[in-house]
Amino acid sequence: MRRETQHVLLLLVGGALLRIAVDDTYLRYVRPSHRWLLVGAGVVVLGLTVVAMVSDLRGHPAGARTGRMSEPHPHGRVERYVPWLLLAPVLVIALVAPPALGADAVARAGTRNLVVQDADVFGPLAEGAPLTVAEFVQRAVRDSTGSLEGRVVTLTGFAVRDGAATGLARLTIACCAADARANRVRLLGDLGVIAPDTWLRVRGTVQSGTATAATGYVPAMTVTTVDVVAAPTDPYEY
Repeated sequence: MRRETQHVLLLLVGGALLRIAVDDTYLRYVRPSHRWLLVGAGVVVLGLTVVAMVSDLRGHPAGARTGRMSEPHPHGRVERYVPWLLLAPVLVIALVAPPALGADAVARAGTRNLVVQDADVFGPLAEGAPLTVAEFVQRAVRDSTGSLEGRVVTLTGFAVRDGAATGLARLTIACCAADARANRVRLLGDLGVIAPDTWLRVRGTVQSGTATAATGYVPAMTVTTVDVVAAPTDPYEY
């Protein structure tokens, strides 16, 4: 591969990193605190590319300073095309822009919630308090004080289907979308027909005794109001 082509590829990679960091596209893939890591990586890649281009213009291309020619390699034909793999993520970001994980990812995760909260005592809740779906699940499963009992809460997430039942789900990530785990709540009430991946804001109360091993630690919620909302810029919980 010509060095000029290598430079162009690196410029595209660095530019793609900066682009997704600037316009919040990166929130589909990593947590907000990673923005500056992406910005730094993009700046480093662009900086190294500029240095290499300047060096070439001065007549000192990398690898030519030793005065020795590289020996042919039996797999040289394959290695010649390896750098083009750098173009793949650039094309994906520019042409496809994969969305954040949604209902399909929840379906692949199975029908059980992963309960990771060790504590069994949680703080009090205000009436109508907004909760993350993850905290709602943890409280329903583990809270020995019954802080959810009779308490109206507000949850925001996307719709999922489990047969004829409608659920609300949200994905929690620690680092990036690759380690996402699903938290889901079964919704009870007259909800109508809601398509999967529709973002909802629901208000209601937990059904006591529904978040058990037999239900896969999926609590049921009796819904009093449900509103369709726009997908948030940051679709994950942390």
